[in-house]
Amino acid sequence: MELSEKRGFVHSLESFGAADGPGMRFVVFLQGCDMRCKFCHNPETWSQGCEKWKAQEWNAKDLFEKAFRYRNYWGKNMEKGGITVSGGEPLLQAEFVTELFALAKSKGVHTALDTAGHPFTSHGENFEKIEKLIEVCDLVMLDIKAIDAQLHKELTGCDNESILAFARYLSHMKKPVWIRRVLVPGINDGEKELRDTKAFLDTLSNVQKIELLPYHTLGLFKWKKLGLDYPLDGVRTPTDEEISRAKRILGI
Repeated sequence: MELSEKRGFVHSLESFGAADGPGMRFVVFLQGCDMRCKFCHNPETWSQGCEKWKAQEWNAKDLFEKAFRYRNYWGKNMEKGGITVSGGEPLLQAEFVTELFALAKSKGVHTALDTAGHPFTSHGENFEKIEKLIEVCDLVMLDIKAIDAQLHKELTGCDNESILAFARYLSHMKKPVWIRRVLVPGINDGEKELRDTKAFLDTLSNVQKIELLPYHTLGLFKWKKLGLDYPLDGVRTPTDEEISRAKRILGI
């Protein structure tokens, strides 16, 4: 394939990711995100010019070659692992990710996209970029922080209209999707919120898995290092009972 000179802003790399898609994954965490989630554990990825965590520039060919060195850990014929691009927000660098994934597909490598979907648009040049990316993506792991529009805005600083539109688009395209949901006690774990989330997911034809991720504060030190006030200070992690209840409602 013909590669452009476009370079991607990469925050960090993980050679052996076991929680970022099926099998063992080489995970690329991109820099840059427009959302400001109150429970974000990677706030250093928000800006491309963060003073304390500088992004590195990569071209797709060099990055793929680095990832491909780990192919022996992806199973025989590479059927039990691959490459995942996370963030930050990968859709903000759709062209770069498309080049990386196209190289991966040319070698038979499974590709997964971990995204919140907020940059999605259904028209224009940006839509064309996303279309090309989805063509070379085997799996989309889509974060849905909240189904209620106002609650979503309070949690992330953004509405969820484009995110739900992206979910419907992926369903229309029959692209396999894993839904991810961070469960925050007292905030997005209400019965109506969970039931409405389940009702929306039931309208989609492509959801292979729903992952419920218990809220944690492991990234709190990053907020402090960046000099940011942590907005969920004092919020506890969910109990096993609360997690089980949420799973029952979501049909997991």
